[in-house]
Amino acid sequence: MDLLKKLFKGDRIVWIIFMLFCLISIIEVFSASSTLTFKSGDHWRPITSHISLIMAGTIIVFFTHLMPCRWFKKFNMLLPISWGLLLAVLVIGAMTNGAKRWIDLGVFQFQPSEVAKMALIISVATTLAKFQQEDGADKKAFKYILISTGITVMLIISENLSTAALLCATVFVMMFIGRVPMKQLGKLAGAAILFIVIALSAIKFIPDKAWDAVGLHRFTTWKSRLDNHFNQAQVPAAKFDIDNDAQVAHANIAIATSNIIGKGPGNSVQRDFLSQAFSDFIYAIIIEELGLVGGAFVALLYIVLLLRIGKIARGCDEPYYALLVIGIGILLSIQAMFNMLVAVGIIPVTGQPLPLISKGGTSILINSVYIGIILSISRHVYDLQAKEEEEKAAEEARLHDAAVSILKNAALELAEKDSKDKDENFN
Repeated sequence: MDLLKKLFKGDRIVWIIFMLFCLISIIEVFSASSTLTFKSGDHWRPITSHISLIMAGTIIVFFTHLMPCRWFKKFNMLLPISWGLLLAVLVIGAMTNGAKRWIDLGVFQFQPSEVAKMALIISVATTLAKFQQEDGADKKAFKYILISTGITVMLIISENLSTAALLCATVFVMMFIGRVPMKQLGKLAGAAILFIVIALSAIKFIPDKAWDAVGLHRFTTWKSRLDNHFNQAQVPAAKFDIDNDAQVAHANIAIATSNIIGKGPGNSVQRDFLSQAFSDFIYAIIIEELGLVGGAFVALLYIVLLLRIGKIARGCDEPYYALLVIGIGILLSIQAMFNMLVAVGIIPVTGQPLPLISKGGTSILINSVYIGIILSISRHVYDLQAKEEEEKAAEEARLHDAAVSILKNAALELAEKDSKDKDENFN
């Protein structure tokens, strides 16, 4: 037990949550990878590759959590590097599922947007911490954050709208927590609402051919998803076009056919029809197999993780550490919320994987870095608390020794006085 404490430092609850995510991921990805098994002809290949990534992620978590917190500031250099990689994706990126999001390295596909997400969160935390004053963040912080976020979002949005929206929401919440003036945040919120209205209008009314002519083919996909989601017409089950709306339809069927405890691990039916059952729609498979209890348990894990992050942030001695860990917690929580809301049909399809559970390459490794950073900062916080407790104990011991010494001296003085009085009386 002592050896485990020495090896696995930091917040124990975060370690347990990470291990539970890994266990759920292995079980559910193995179950949900039937389409990959059919395509590859190898029953074990999809899950062995996923387990290899989980193991690599665990190693990353272990070594990252041993890093001193101050080292994470050096990760700021990743932001301009990620911009270069995002430009490379737009030029030479591999087309997968109708989007250019990956750089094909032969052995595996690398997704630069995941690196950009992490780099931007670190950059925003650094900027907010640098410009903190007694009455809040300096107005300059807003300008610098807006520039770095704007560049990152513009390089991502054409091929990955949901990731751009995720980043914008995360950065906005970080600025709110980082005490950016409310006047600046209000103007930004108003501009964002205006942009969304204009963008939705353009997607709705500009013909698909016009978007395809300028190379913005993803706009037609967004239009289709929005139309399908907000179409309130009641379609009889017999006339429902399950082929064109396959993902949403089979996700709904998976959830509708589950019950309190589900069908049991490995017994999903809709995994054979959902093209992204192991990734974007894995939460629907979790509910189908583990029931409402399993779905609620997974959601609870993200909530507990966010609560633990909040506790860690409150114990930080520097604003940078607190803002960084909070930014990571917000990012993971919002992304998980996106995935879950899509799976249950509340929002349109976004293409966001479920963090730490969905099958993936770059996302698993980067999410592991996030957990490692959280644990590293928690280790720093607990070391501070241990040091404070030692100093408090040492101070209490010093006061105790001083009190004992005073009492001893008082007793000696009293004894000497009694002895003197006796001698005087005797004489």
